[in-house]
Amino acid sequence: QLQLVESGGGLVQPGGSLRLSCAASGFIIDNYAVGWFRQAPGKEREGVSCISSWDGSDWYADSAKGRFTISRDNAKNTVYLQMNNLKPEDTAIYYCAADAHSMACIPNYDHWGQGTQVTVSS
Repeated sequence: QLQLVESGGGLVQPGGSLRLSCAASGFIIDNYAVGWFRQAPGKEREGVSCISSWDGSDWYADSAKGRFTISRDNAKNTVYLQMNNLKPEDTAIYYCAADAHSMACIPNYDHWGQGTQVTVSS
């Protein structure tokens, strides 16, 4: 059974950092597109950063460029999102997702984790 389990969310002050982890089981992440998405209250779910299954290239939303870094550890079958210089507008539930065929970082992936809350507030 394919499963994704996120961890690492929490409350952080503006300017702080968090590292989200997404442990995958039941499939090999190297063979899938994997990504991080977020959904703030009253807003649609949006792509934050994804890694392509085709060539391993990564993509970032404009809001994440220069502050967030996506990576994966194939040995641990885990995907990470390092988030630096966090802002209040980054407050959202962050979801990890995987898809065998997706070509874009849009929230139509087949497999989702349960989400982890990130709150940026002083």
